[in-house]
Amino acid sequence: MDPRRRAFVPRLSRRGGRLLLAAPFALIAAVTVVDILSPPEVHLGPFLIAAPAVTASFAGPRMTAFVGAVAVLAQTVVAIVRTSVTDLNHTYQIVALVLISVIATFFAHLRVRDENRVTRLRSIAHAAQSVVLRPLPQRAGPLRISSVYLAAEEEAQMGGDLYAAARTASGTRLLIGDARGKGLDAISEASLVLGAFRVTAGREQELPDLVAHLEAGVGSAEETEGGQGPGPETGEVVDAAGAAGDAYEAFVTALVLDVPDQEPVVRLVNCGHPPPLLLSRGRVIPLDAADARPPLGLSDVLSPDVTVETFPFGVGDVLLLYTDGVVEARDHRRAFYPLAERLTAWARDEPPVLLDHLRADLQAYAGGHLGDDAALVAVQRLTA
Repeated sequence: MDPRRRAFVPRLSRRGGRLLLAAPFALIAAVTVVDILSPPEVHLGPFLIAAPAVTASFAGPRMTAFVGAVAVLAQTVVAIVRTSVTDLNHTYQIVALVLISVIATFFAHLRVRDENRVTRLRSIAHAAQSVVLRPLPQRAGPLRISSVYLAAEEEAQMGGDLYAAARTASGTRLLIGDARGKGLDAISEASLVLGAFRVTAGREQELPDLVAHLEAGVGSAEETEGGQGPGPETGEVVDAAGAAGDAYEAFVTALVLDVPDQEPVVRLVNCGHPPPLLLSRGRVIPLDAADARPPLGLSDVLSPDVTVETFPFGVGDVLLLYTDGVVEARDHRRAFYPLAERLTAWARDEPPVLLDHLRADLQAYAGGHLGDDAALVAVQRLTA
């Protein structure tokens, strides 16, 4: 089977798939036998129309046409046994069955064509995600890193949440953020922030300088979306994703962290993002910034100073980074997901196990559907 089609085959067991395919033939056989044994004034031939119609909902055009041909053959056998093929009643039934089979085969062709098109779009989305949102390394110096991404738009498998990591000569830089909107509408902003981070995060510079570069990336997107992109002499990167002249306010909430290899601390700048949670000795401690910045892209309005805050981060501690899609997930009573409260049960787990528990619990809490994209990154310091 073509691998592009495999994604759309009903997720049944092999035995279940055979039973599903056998159903139209069982229907044909049952209708044929009962029709032959029925009184002369009773005609069950019209029920044969259901066989190709049902087949078109799960099989391809060839199988649908084959089932339709078998149904026509069965109706012909009924006509020969009961009266004659030239009998007006049976002739009309055979003609109607042929027409319905042709129509069902055509709709099966349209369904398969659309499914293949969606499969290609999914492949493009996965390729774009692999470029924009690269997997985080499992180890970075003395750190162990695990991550989980849950997209609200399941068909796209991608959204506006972002994360990245980069090594410097003295430590590890981490970024987690949430671009305005979700799905494809937020990809442009996320890609610009991630690109700016990957270019500059590995350099030996202070966190305020790194935040300024990220701010410039979001600013270039906002100018372009507003139809007022920079001139060619500025040398700034221009994103052509939006329509010229449309008012568009781009911003990204972000958390930028620096974890030195030789110091048991973490330094961070919070740009309007939910505070990280420190899991230390079974306790869950929010690292609330005393002086948080507004989201990237809004500092031109408020122009605050960049404040770098330092928190303890010792051996064995786990730092949980997340986006607001996690804490804004709701249950059937519309109550928000209590992240810090739920974390206490797994506060001593290692990052991969911790995120497995969190992902399963979050999806169960939200009934299997998140209202917004959600990202989780767990970082553990292994050595001093």
